[in-house]
Amino acid sequence: MTSTGSIQRIRRIDLRGSTPADYREIVPRAELDVDAALATVRPICEAVRERGAEAIRELSERFDGVAPERLRVPAEALARALDALDPAVRSGLEESIDRLRRTCEAELEHDVRTSLGEGATVTHRMVPVRRVGLYAPGGLAPLVSSVVMNVVPAQVAGVGSIALASSPRAEHGGLPAPTVLAACALLGVDEVHAVGGAQAIAMFAYGAGECARVDLVTGPGNIYTVAAKRLLKGRVGIDAEAGPTEIAILADDTADAAYVAADLVSQAEHDPLAAGVLVTDSLRLADDVEAELDKQVSATRHADRIRTALGGRQSGIVLVDDLEQGLDVVNAYAAEHLEIQTADAAAVAARVHNAGAVFVGSFTPVSLGDYCAGSNHVLPTAGCACHSSGLSVRAFLKAVHVVDYSREALAEVAGHVVALAEAEDLPAHGRAVQVRFER
Repeated sequence: MTSTGSIQRIRRIDLRGSTPADYREIVPRAELDVDAALATVRPICEAVRERGAEAIRELSERFDGVAPERLRVPAEALARALDALDPAVRSGLEESIDRLRRTCEAELEHDVRTSLGEGATVTHRMVPVRRVGLYAPGGLAPLVSSVVMNVVPAQVAGVGSIALASSPRAEHGGLPAPTVLAACALLGVDEVHAVGGAQAIAMFAYGAGECARVDLVTGPGNIYTVAAKRLLKGRVGIDAEAGPTEIAILADDTADAAYVAADLVSQAEHDPLAAGVLVTDSLRLADDVEAELDKQVSATRHADRIRTALGGRQSGIVLVDDLEQGLDVVNAYAAEHLEIQTADAAAVAARVHNAGAVFVGSFTPVSLGDYCAGSNHVLPTAGCACHSSGLSVRAFLKAVHVVDYSREALAEVAGHVVALAEAEDLPAHGRAVQVRFER
């Protein structure tokens, strides 16, 4: 097992002829010390809890370079942003919204009523979360697509009260990015707050200014946003502790090196800590992809950021003996995004157990999922895809059991309840049943 490559070139990890005990240790991820970030966000969250909007304005001035007089974005600013939106961008948003709404509606669960005998029913009732706070990052890139990915499933789930926060931008007069505001207007979200980072999560959790406390917070963000979610989890529900974006590509010698390289570059564009991993049994493809990266990275707008990401310890080209070993590697890695670029890609994809989302074949790039596939791009990172799912309509629903028994139905199981209560030394439980039949 060897590893080569300089800091500015993607490294190689050669697993051919070896069988490591745990593939998860072979391709390390970016180092994120959320616990250390907690020390930074704790006083931020406390300040918001104690001083509300005043503290948020001070924090915005410190971290964003601007302190909006009013944290809630005026309705006229939302309308103005939508009016000024580039028609091509509006058309893209409308298509993205439509496709995601259709998949969310198809996934929507309905109540299930089970009859357990005459007069005995249990209904599995799906209830939307009452109020949610959605976060749309506005740091290195204002992610207008994240507005769509958060809002649409919440709306389809039937959430009655939606608030959205995104960082204020000095260049926009203390308002979030115009595209973010336009997307909110297009979706009918009229409660938008010019607040970013950990202070936005605290605002949602405690309530501050014109923002009432929420029940659930969703949406991606930087390490400080993640740390604030961890700190406030329990006071408010959270979707996940999302880390930097990551892409893994399982490919054989049928893959097009230009496509593979372009897809690695596309995700590395997000963040210097983004991960790009190619797993392949083809040495020729590995060489060709590396040559393509040299050519493509230098031609892109964010070359420095991409070089840092692809040259980091979190990225690499992993050489394997065959696709069987490759599947073992990607299932252990549990990538946020996993592309399958192999012969008979659909059959290979069917054997994937762990991934936030799987993209099948040469014409299904991750970029499609970021915008217009109809899937959601808020996905589990850092290996959490082995136990967690991406954001969906289900995240905004709660299951409530509604139990309805008649006197006769209760009588049928009363003896069992009493016996089990006595077995647990909880006699009052049994007594609560017995008393109903003594008069």
